[in-house]
Amino acid sequence: MLSTENVSLQYGKRVLFDDVSIKFIPGNCYGLIGANGSGKSTFLKILSGEIESTRGTISTGKNERIAVLKQNQFEFDDVTVLNTVLMGHRALFTILSERDALYAKPDFSDADGMRSAELEDALSRMNGYDAPQEAATLLNGLSIPEKLHEKKMGELDSPQKVRVLLAQALFGNPDILLLDEPTNNLDIETVEWLEDFLIDFKNTVVVVSHDRHFLDRVCTHVADIDFGKITMFTGNYSFWKQSSELALRQRQEYNRKMEAKIEDLKEFIARFSANASKSRQATSRRLTLDKITLEDIKPSSRKYPYVGFKADREAGNIILSVEGLSKKGVFKNVSFEVGASHKIAFTSRNKLAVSALLAILAGEEEATGGTITWGTTISKAFFPKDISPHFTSDMTIIDWLRQYTEQKDEQFIRQFLGRMLFSGDEPMKNISVLSGGEKVRCMLARMMLVGANVLIFDDPTNHLDLESISSLNDGMAQFKGNILFTSHDHELMATVANRVIELGDGRILDKEVTYDEFLHTPEIKEQREKLYGE
Repeated sequence: MLSTENVSLQYGKRVLFDDVSIKFIPGNCYGLIGANGSGKSTFLKILSGEIESTRGTISTGKNERIAVLKQNQFEFDDVTVLNTVLMGHRALFTILSERDALYAKPDFSDADGMRSAELEDALSRMNGYDAPQEAATLLNGLSIPEKLHEKKMGELDSPQKVRVLLAQALFGNPDILLLDEPTNNLDIETVEWLEDFLIDFKNTVVVVSHDRHFLDRVCTHVADIDFGKITMFTGNYSFWKQSSELALRQRQEYNRKMEAKIEDLKEFIARFSANASKSRQATSRRLTLDKITLEDIKPSSRKYPYVGFKADREAGNIILSVEGLSKKGVFKNVSFEVGASHKIAFTSRNKLAVSALLAILAGEEEATGGTITWGTTISKAFFPKDISPHFTSDMTIIDWLRQYTEQKDEQFIRQFLGRMLFSGDEPMKNISVLSGGEKVRCMLARMMLVGANVLIFDDPTNHLDLESISSLNDGMAQFKGNILFTSHDHELMATVANRVIELGDGRILDKEVTYDEFLHTPEIKEQREKLYGE
């Protein structure tokens, strides 16, 4: 069991947490949620002991081991892949290393023999003899084949390193598992493997993730960070979201009724308190008014931007025709047509292929072969994977956004930005100093203003909090035009797309189905494997 008692963390005058007392029980998976900047990752670091709280205590059961998903991909570059995983159980790895060093000595002494016997006994009690095979099994499950197990971590690419570090955290059946954004850089098959692993995991898990589908599948509880406190709820993320929204609506309705009653009483007092015949009644109502206090409810600090796309003109029936499209070294021979009602999710084991295809369709990159024919009524808006080149000038947010609309009035721009959560003086901020989430909201505002009838998105949920992702999801689902997109957010793919195209090795698989049907229909699964020559 993992628990905190009166944990507080303060940086100068800013209080991040205040007197947090909470228990995480074995057998449960806790989704730690909160707005960007609320301190989710910081709280995980407090739980792991990486940083100290200002006050309060962290407690675990006797001899319980905490495992943490490492974020530094370069920390183990000089270590083999297999040993990196074994290092997830530090005590076991230390014993294995000492034993191997003893057996490698050319002058093995009697004392060494006695020590090696002690180490062998410790290994036996820790099931250490099965450790290498267990580590290898974890790696295989995370799509790291045996041919890579003896390579150095520095020889792996970034997505492979993430998988190895995840295996390190999962290795050795830790008592408490702390995971910060574990699905980043994982393909859908690996995410599903991790989901199944955590569902079957018998110990304690605390996880931070912006993947709503992942949270729904694995979490038994939600720990919500808000106003410096952490409140525990039973159920997954969707249950928490729906319940909290319902509770807020009920409280708001109650407050409205109380406010209306107070106004009625105030009006009565003002009109009749000077009337002698009714003064007693007025006094009675004043006493009633004095007793009424609006329930002291702090609205959630969560803020949902408004994301809504509306085309200035209908697209017509001829949208897009792609014939034999190729990008040298990335993809080849891609052909498809887009109909009036299509919202197409693109996927591939090669993420570079999807990004390149979307950029070519948007006119941002050149193909090396094939043709693209857009309908004459089509207007496009593009959200690229890397949005940073759009934010290098010294413009204010207002001036930056003004470029993309014929409506130049500053009040109009401010009102529009207000719906995207830029209020007060924030629209006067320089775009070069914006956070990742702020830049994404600016790009979405730009796409809304141009009124395109075809939207192209390359992984638009990066840097967004759960609330902004939810708003974007709603905006895309409600859009009447065409959408061509890819995302690592499962829920977005599943609720927006009515057609899926997967890019394979020189061929594609094109199905007019939902994303979940595409992933889990047996016939389609077989066809997907053949895309890659397997």
